[in-house]
Amino acid sequence: MEVVIVPDAKAGGELIAEAMAALVRGKPEALLGVATGSTPLPIYEALTAKVREGEVDASRARICQLDEYVGLPAGHPESYRSVVLREVVEPLGLSESAFMGPDGSAEDVQGACEAYDRALAEAGGVDLQLLGIGTDGHIGFNEPCSSLASRTRIKTLTEQTRVDNARFFEGDIAQVPHHVITQGIGTILEARHLVLLATGEGKADAVAATVEGPVASVVPASALQLHPHATVVVDEAAASKLKLADYFRHTYANKPGWQGL
Repeated sequence: MEVVIVPDAKAGGELIAEAMAALVRGKPEALLGVATGSTPLPIYEALTAKVREGEVDASRARICQLDEYVGLPAGHPESYRSVVLREVVEPLGLSESAFMGPDGSAEDVQGACEAYDRALAEAGGVDLQLLGIGTDGHIGFNEPCSSLASRTRIKTLTEQTRVDNARFFEGDIAQVPHHVITQGIGTILEARHLVLLATGEGKADAVAATVEGPVASVVPASALQLHPHATVVVDEAAASKLKLADYFRHTYANKPGWQGL
């Protein structure tokens, strides 16, 4: 696992966007896994700017979803399908045909989970998966004590996660669904490159447990320690609880240029 400490969220977004752009330059049809929420927005803004300025041609890239609410219609403005189309697919100039995600409104939700797992495999696998991290260490919607071998499945959200996400539903927790479809940790670990971005002091404990703690299901993000190519990008506030912060700064400052992110 590589830990990169950046000054702020904008710098983190630019760094990760360049890594995505480099991937697409070398593999134009790359499958990019995206996350929702406020944290990755600087990434999408920076990547969109690169496309707009002609620094990268993303016209053949594909986008896939990490998770989805159960029970919200596909057209609901806070369904993750709508959010990804609005914040990623459309700004990059891609068509909806370049996008894939699980069907959270399906009658057979378990069948939709299994179908999405198959679809990712049939698409050749995810080349780069973006991740955020919850204050309790969850990734995707894999809440604490999720199996580290789990596949795409239905999960029940903790009250803390519902409280955290209420800001997207006019502050009304009653509007936040109780259930979601999420790529499981085992599914996430199959991506070729995992990139987690965390910003703000509120994520500092979760980041420290993920990076420096033991691999344990109580901190689902700690499973990134098992991946051969995982990158954790954090701002100074989110890095504030890391005991090895100085070492991480030293290793990144002396990293060979040919390694990339």
